[in-house]
Amino acid sequence: MHFKTMVFNLLSATVFAATAFGVNASAAEKFELTGNLKPGQSIPADYYANVFGCSAKNMSPALEWKNVPEGTRSFAVTVYDESAPTGSGFWHYVLIDIPANVHKIDLGDLSQAKIPQGSVEMMTDAGKPGYFGPCPPIGRKHTYLFTVYALKVEKLGVPISSTPGFVGFNLWANSLGKASFKVTAGPRK
Repeated sequence: MHFKTMVFNLLSATVFAATAFGVNASAAEKFELTGNLKPGQSIPADYYANVFGCSAKNMSPALEWKNVPEGTRSFAVTVYDESAPTGSGFWHYVLIDIPANVHKIDLGDLSQAKIPQGSVEMMTDAGKPGYFGPCPPIGRKHTYLFTVYALKVEKLGVPISSTPGFVGFNLWANSLGKASFKVTAGPRK
């Protein structure tokens, strides 16, 4: 058998199997997180927190996710500062139990009234729940990782007082997939 014939037969069998077993093109699409901030972009100063020497609006960016893994029963969103000088980064936001039919969070402040109904804001490294915008130290640039997790459970089932690390462990244990992008903030002058 010639090489070209073998390749043709292999490809034909693959197409047949994919068709016969209901595999479609959308199943191969990658779980994706996008927003009004683009990967690598510097976060505008209006988005900075109103603490630690920053005096801004503490605005959260708009986020939207698509091509979610099959079997997703809820989502979680986290914002993590990889560059914080703590030895373990800094968790700026942890939102869990986002219903499976919600695929976006609007631009603005994430007060309890604006988060998706049924979702829960968890403790951050600021010692309280809620969104905590960036405020990098003067003269330093920080990198922030925005992540959405597709979860196989409807409710994560962790106490409201849980640390971000404990929530993160439970996200990992219940994850069907995740999508992320990174942005920067600073340096402030």
